[in-house]
Amino acid sequence: MGRIDFDDMPLLAVRALREHEWLQRAILAKYPVLIVDEYQDLGRALHRMVMGLCFSTGMRLFAVGDADQSIYEFNGANPQLLRELAARKDVECVRLRLNYRSGSKIVEASNFALGEARDYEAAEGAEEGTVYFHPQQGSYEHQAAEAFRTVIVDIAKRHPDLEPGDIAFLYPAAWLGDKVAEVAQQIGLSVIRTDTNAIYPRASRLMRWLESCAKWCSGGWQTGTPRFNQLVNEGARLFAEEINTSESRLAFQRALMDCLWSRRDGTLALRQWLSDVRAAIITDLMVKCRTMKDEGETLDTFIVRTQAGKDCADMTVAQFAGQSEGNESLHLSTLHSAKGREFPIVIMFGMDQGSIPKNNSTASQKSEARRLFYVGFTRAKSEVHIMHSNLRPSPFVTELQNRLKVE
Repeated sequence: MGRIDFDDMPLLAVRALREHEWLQRAILAKYPVLIVDEYQDLGRALHRMVMGLCFSTGMRLFAVGDADQSIYEFNGANPQLLRELAARKDVECVRLRLNYRSGSKIVEASNFALGEARDYEAAEGAEEGTVYFHPQQGSYEHQAAEAFRTVIVDIAKRHPDLEPGDIAFLYPAAWLGDKVAEVAQQIGLSVIRTDTNAIYPRASRLMRWLESCAKWCSGGWQTGTPRFNQLVNEGARLFAEEINTSESRLAFQRALMDCLWSRRDGTLALRQWLSDVRAAIITDLMVKCRTMKDEGETLDTFIVRTQAGKDCADMTVAQFAGQSEGNESLHLSTLHSAKGREFPIVIMFGMDQGSIPKNNSTASQKSEARRLFYVGFTRAKSEVHIMHSNLRPSPFVTELQNRLKVE
């Protein structure tokens, strides 16, 4: 069909740079410095592009990365590429040793979680932090119920000012998150999920903007959280292809106010609210903004789920608003999706043999599973709670327990 996919893009770019010296010179003239974040997530094609531009063409390189947090092998990421870059004689390597997030005990234990010696230290003045182990019996449904009945209750006793949004459940696979979400729903606690079983992709900018609009309609218009001008600014950025003049921005602001002001009721059925907002604000803008096509499909898919007989049919505007990044909802996330985030309390759920690492894993897959365990462990500021089956804990958990006892 004459089309290319995401895997083709870097391969074709590398080929173009290799075959056309003028292209190298043109890029160097416009971009004398190349800055690469999360270098450990690069695959070989992008790595070759960096090598060619910076060590053959003459572009300066500033790269940041952590090979211990390389967890995307299924996307071609290779931590060895960062290690090779750092080992070059013509590269100045600066190692960052201070952890500004986690308590000192958590930082110390994280070296054991990784299974390799590191010299990381907590920043001066950091709290001590604590690691708890919770061996469990029974099904994952039972273990999830136990997490709310005992683990979270004990956390609340130690931290009476803690809010639900300060706690995150992290797990290896989304189906484990289902077990936690079901119990949370039974006890009336709202959750924000960041996994493949979330009610819609958390990466959707349009859905997050609509969450904020729903929050404004559910009382935010009185408290100023969020402020209306924030909704206008975010919406204008979303539809920047069409809202690109002062006149179009003013028209958008007026239309948005007219639409939301008449729907300031958190008890409204979400199905009708979304349909009204889509018709009044989004439909015309979507037609003229080609980059928003996928976002529109995400919204339409979710609206179908709010129809009678579907799983979100009874959802209200206020419940939808609770999906926004506030502190009223518990966070549920896969270990992969938790990368780059932080929480005061982390509960690592389902840390069992067969879940992490998976059964029949290759040596490379086991190494990445170890790094994934480490990434989850280091999301915590003050407490890490590891929940595992008492008969088949992950070997990472067993090793960590033994190392902590020795220490």
